[in-house]
Amino acid sequence: MFELTLLAKEAEVDTLSDALMEVEALSVSVEDADADTEHEEALWGEPGMPVPREAWQRSTIKSLFPSEAEALEAVTLILAQDWATDIHVQGIQPVDEQDWVRLTQSQFQPVPITDTFWIVPTWHEVPPAATVAMRLDPGLAFGTGTHPTTRMCLKWIAQNASAYQGRTVLDYGCGSGILAIGALLHGAKWADAVDIDPAAVEAALANAEANVAHLKDTNGALPLLVGLPDLVGEAKGAYPVVLANILATPLKMLAPLLAGHVAAGGHLVLAGILARQEQELKDAYAEVGLQLQVANAEEGWILMTASKAA
Repeated sequence: MFELTLLAKEAEVDTLSDALMEVEALSVSVEDADADTEHEEALWGEPGMPVPREAWQRSTIKSLFPSEAEALEAVTLILAQDWATDIHVQGIQPVDEQDWVRLTQSQFQPVPITDTFWIVPTWHEVPPAATVAMRLDPGLAFGTGTHPTTRMCLKWIAQNASAYQGRTVLDYGCGSGILAIGALLHGAKWADAVDIDPAAVEAALANAEANVAHLKDTNGALPLLVGLPDLVGEAKGAYPVVLANILATPLKMLAPLLAGHVAAGGHLVLAGILARQEQELKDAYAEVGLQLQVANAEEGWILMTASKAA
């Protein structure tokens, strides 16, 4: 494995990155060329929002190739392009082979939600303290239990099981299906799960099969229905618990829909909200008759809940 390192200006980074993938680089990464110096730039954006700029004024682009010859051929082709006159080669050097699967797995440890409820990757043993364990690996869909918004939702699910035991819950924006599965593991009879991403629908089904297969009915059906948004319409009625871990902007837009699916006496649980967005969410849901309150906070994120009058 060989790493090709190039120096580019901000305006060239996107074109260069695309070109490297076109010449079959195994991977491409972009870094601040002035990192760890007095000229280092902070470049970040808020969750769910575009970053203010796509790259640094001086960016280092690193790409991997199977062999030195392929790296040389790639950089030769790129430097021959009219737009590449300001691209500078920093070097080509061998990279030690690593067990990338094991390296990736080492970054994901079992996550305690409560003292007895844990999210456990499949390559780890279930901790002795876990009386309820969900097996979940990192995948294409959001939700592995490592993000504060997911942890806070799961903690609410574990601590408020009496609100939905033996009944049906709605997980809107289900991602990996982690919240719906968490509710099923804590006594929900059924879960409806919705996402706009077909990959999330597939992931949720696979994760449900891995975690709640023991809850299948006599016909072998899982106690979960997962699909795209048209799965849940007005005809689906109301739920004792509606869960939505998305982001503040779509949560505001969905206020009438989500509030409409909360049964009388039921609970709405929202996450994906930054602390500074508290009031705008309260205002949006007050317009549909629900009074949101902050139920938990972690690392700048908040969990908001509301109850509908019986």
